[in-house]
Parts: sequence; structure tokens; C-alpha cells
Amino acid sequence: MDIKGHAAIVTGGGSGLGAATAEMLAGAGAKVALLDMNMDTANAHAAKIGGIAVKCDVADSASAEDAIKEANGKNGTARILINCAGIGVAKRIVGRDGPMPLGDYERVIKINLIGSFNTLRLFAAALSTAEPMEEGERGVAINTASVAAYDGQIGQAAYASSKGGIVALTLPAARELAQFGIRVCAIAPGIFLTPMLLGLPDEVQKSLAASVPFPQLLGKPEQYAQLARQIIENRYLNGEVIRLDGALRMAPK
Repeated sequence: MDIKGHAAIVTGGGSGLGAATAEMLAGAGAKVALLDMNMDTANAHAAKIGGIAVKCDVADSASAEDAIKEANGKNGTARILINCAGIGVAKRIVGRDGPMPLGDYERVIKINLIGSFNTLRLFAAALSTAEPMEEGERGVAINTASVAAYDGQIGQAAYASSKGGIVALTLPAARELAQFGIRVCAIAPGIFLTPMLLGLPDEVQKSLAASVPFPQLLGKPEQYAQLARQIIENRYLNGEVIRLDGALRMAPK
């Protein structure tokens, strides 16, 4: 589908992968709503790209419902959803202090997996009655998985579980939402220069980059945004999870 003139929602749009994707969408002519918990960064980025910022806890049903309703009310019914909101917590199942607190595992699953499903269901419900476009398409949703879904490292049990859920969600969601002309894909990034990674020392960043077969560089958020655009514009991409990782396969630790 052509991005120009359509409304788009980006969760986690205030920073990292979400910010780069929101900027790409705005540059392509979309009306972009940035859904985020951090309104300082969301407002600043929205002002920069000419979008709107809406406060949203993706893991909370009422918060997400209100946020999507507000975004659709201001920009029109969104035809594009990009789910970038998420957290990454490194903790062993059994550590020095005993078993991982169950609440830590639940929090990661709730934000990364349930949060993505939450916004997907609300986005699709609103879009399902919109006027279809060329070849019956109504829109597209892209969730963010991770290479950790396939080769999660020690300490990534919660994170890998949440991203594995995103991978498993992709095909059944695409099959079900096909009746409405809504495509569903996911991107599984490798090691990217997000705010969390930028806080690491330079030598650690260089070591991580060296683990990527080629190119031996950390991924840039703009490259994630580029792939998201290609998924949006290619109507035959559906039900697919695409790794974006420079052929990285992570070691156990």
C-alpha cells in the first residue's frame, strides 16, 4: 500500500526503533501518532516530525483503547500499526539469590507480548470496517520480534519467551485478519543501536558488532524503518517474520 495520506500508529514511537519508524512514515506522507509512556520524548519527537503524541500503556486494555481511539479521532482510522514498545530484562531463571521473581517474568511478557496483541486487536477492530483499498487491502500491522526468539541467550528466558510469542502470533493473526484485508508481519532485529545499547561502553559496542558476520556493525534504527516501509509497500508480504541481523546467530552467552 502507498503510505502517503494514511494514518499510522507507532507504539514506543518516542525513541529507538519506534522513533526512526515514525520519522520514516512522516517523511513518506503519513499522519503519524506516537504512542508512548514517556511523554517528554514522545512530544519532542512528534513535534520534530509533525506527528501527534498520545500517552499509552500498551499492556493495559483501557489505556490502549483510549489511546487508539484518540489517535484515530485526530488522524483518521489508522491503516498502519507498528509495534515497537517493549522492554529487555536480563535475569537468570535461577540466580545467586534464588529463582527469578515471577513478577519479573510476567512484566516482560505483559509488555512485549500481551502489549503487542492488545494494540493489534484494537487496531484491527477499528480498521475492519474501513473502506477497502486496492485489491481489497485495508492495512498492515508489523510487530517487533527479536533474534532472541530463535537463539535466546542465558539470562534471556523472559525476553526470548516474549519475542517467541510474537513469532508464533504472526501467522495465525495474518490468517484470521485476512478476511478484513489486513496483513500481519513481524521483524526480528539483531543487535541494534537503541538507547539501551548506546549506554554501553564503546569497547562493549565494538565487541557486539564484531559478533555479526557481515556487515560487522550494529544495526541502525533507520534500517529497521526501511524494512518496515518495504513490508508496508509490498502487498504480497503477509504472515512472515523477517530477521534483520547481518546473519547473526547468538551464542549461549
